[in-house]
Amino acid sequence: MQKKDTLFEQSSQEIQKKFEFDAQVASVFDDMLERSIPFYRESLTLCVDFLKLNAKEGVIYDLGCSTGNLLLALAPHTAATLIGLDTSEAMIEHARLKAKAYNAAVEFKIADCMQEGFRESSAFVSNYTLQFIRPPQRLGLVRKIHRALKKGGIFIISEKMSSTDALLDSQMIEYYHTYKQNNGYSKTQIARKREALENVLIPYTLQENLHLLQEAGFRHTEVLFKWVNFGVIIARK
Repeated sequence: MQKKDTLFEQSSQEIQKKFEFDAQVASVFDDMLERSIPFYRESLTLCVDFLKLNAKEGVIYDLGCSTGNLLLALAPHTAATLIGLDTSEAMIEHARLKAKAYNAAVEFKIADCMQEGFRESSAFVSNYTLQFIRPPQRLGLVRKIHRALKKGGIFIISEKMSSTDALLDSQMIEYYHTYKQNNGYSKTQIARKREALENVLIPYTLQENLHLLQEAGFRHTEVLFKWVNFGVIIARK
């Protein structure tokens, strides 16, 4: 049974540091994903299905793989080499334990995608990872991904997104907070987590994400899924 996310539950708790993917977060991360990301399971299935269609062999990278859910779901359906990268040792430990339990042939590696030398690949996935990379560095990473992809290879990104309209952006944030309350998070938890993520998670708009992909060299981009301020985009080389 997965451990429940109660990281920001205590009313007396003060935020001592910015949000980071440490052992404390890793221990509750699967519950956090399920309760914090709208249509998380459906989006994961969408990613898996489009990887099955477009990357039947070769190498598939999951950048910021966290506890490995995507690649573990994909593993029974592909002959591709699956590699998950994450800078968090705690996340990789959880992913490796799950891979062992499922007897899944997935390599989980502690690595910084900004520094890692990518192999020629059929696909890359970045689920809620680019938003944690400083904006000046994002284009360089996406260009690096584009260079490593074979012709016809795909890049799938899932991101929390902002709006170009201030009023709509505020309404979308409030709507999302209501979603989290309906999933059992208190207003205190929501406010404290938002404070911890300030200047750590920096979202782009949908238009900015599409422009980023196009500037990096991708000529074919499509929105696979969008819910208020969350979305999944696929790009093909």
